[in-house]
Amino acid sequence: MRIVVIGGTGLIGSKIVSKLGEHGHQAVPASPNTGVNTLTGEGLDEAVAGASVVIDVSNSPSFEDAAVLEFFRTSTANLLAAEKKAGVGHHVALSVVGTEKRPDVGYFRAKLAQEKLIEESGVPFSIVHATQFFEFARRIADEATDGDIVRMAPVLFQPIAGEEVARTVGRTAVGAPLNGRIEIAGPERFRMDGFFRDALAAWDDKRTVVTDPHAHYFGAEMHEHDLVPGDGATLGEIEYSGWLASVGAR
Repeated sequence: MRIVVIGGTGLIGSKIVSKLGEHGHQAVPASPNTGVNTLTGEGLDEAVAGASVVIDVSNSPSFEDAAVLEFFRTSTANLLAAEKKAGVGHHVALSVVGTEKRPDVGYFRAKLAQEKLIEESGVPFSIVHATQFFEFARRIADEATDGDIVRMAPVLFQPIAGEEVARTVGRTAVGAPLNGRIEIAGPERFRMDGFFRDALAAWDDKRTVVTDPHAHYFGAEMHEHDLVPGDGATLGEIEYSGWLASVGAR
């Protein structure tokens, strides 16, 4: 099966390409690095020609509200138009747990706009909602830092290893279109402040985590269940401590 992976040279995309290749599929990475630009349309028709499935794990270079909305609207519309012309039978998109709960958050609103375009496109689809990746934990901490203080809200938090996100997206891609959504998350549920307090200690990071119910995440205060999946989510098996040890070993 020929599967084109938009964003296929990035963190998750490269893992998906590798896993699909190991299972005998022709997985083709497509990104600006390979001459494919979903914003301008450059190389798009050629990239998706002959594809049975297109997986979109691309992301906006800017998380500023207007820029991220423009990215997902434009790139998704261009991609879906190319897929229709090519007769692609399955569009798979990676999105974020919580988008429908918090449309007031700029990034989530942009992902919702992307999902609406997919739903209304007429192309059979599957949308995978994932929680935050282990790989982004340091970045989340950095963005919450003021001096030596890291401000975190005590809301629920259930991050997942990128490896398991890639595996689920790949499996979804080779199956029948869901014409709906699934949710995936890590096996452990934490309080966000507690997770980062333990994580910084494990990183030997001397910053202090302060519990702040008004701390912002993606520019807004989070509510108790905004970042965790509902009942019936697919849970990974890799725990953060084991993942961190394996990364350190490498």
